[in-house]
Amino acid sequence: MVSVRRLRLRGRVSTERIRRTATRALAALGRRREDVHVTLVDDATIRRLNAQHLGARRATDVLAFNLEGPGPSPLLGEVIVSVDTARRQARRLRVPVALELDLLVVHGVLHLAGFEDGDPHAARRMHEREREILAPRRGRGGAARVPERLWTGLLDQGTPRPRPMTPRPRA
Repeated sequence: MVSVRRLRLRGRVSTERIRRTATRALAALGRRREDVHVTLVDDATIRRLNAQHLGARRATDVLAFNLEGPGPSPLLGEVIVSVDTARRQARRLRVPVALELDLLVVHGVLHLAGFEDGDPHAARRMHEREREILAPRRGRGGAARVPERLWTGLLDQGTPRPRPMTPRPRA
């Protein structure tokens, strides 16, 4: 199950689309029975969380907190997305904000599932998986073709677009 909430957010964002995107990512990873919470925030909120959990005093686009624990809980974790940063990145790449948000949500879910992007090889593997998940599915309605410019900087010359490592919550 995927839940989506908005905190300190201005403007319209389709929480239903975010929910569908996260659900699609979980299904693609064979983890449809697991729960993910997606929180949409502004830059000030994500900057504060980034400083608190990673020591980086700057806004970022996405944070992923793996909350799996021992026992039978289906909770995989929480993905926090800065809509402000997504808007700037979408403008720079000339893609719809919704598409950039899709990418960030999938990226966060992949972090929760154990994917990392700290080195070029791992980043390439992760970004190729993002492409697979976001690609239109034959015979089904839904996602439009993802423009190549969305991937600018993700797979070019093996240099990933900067993304944070998955923070671990402090005890």
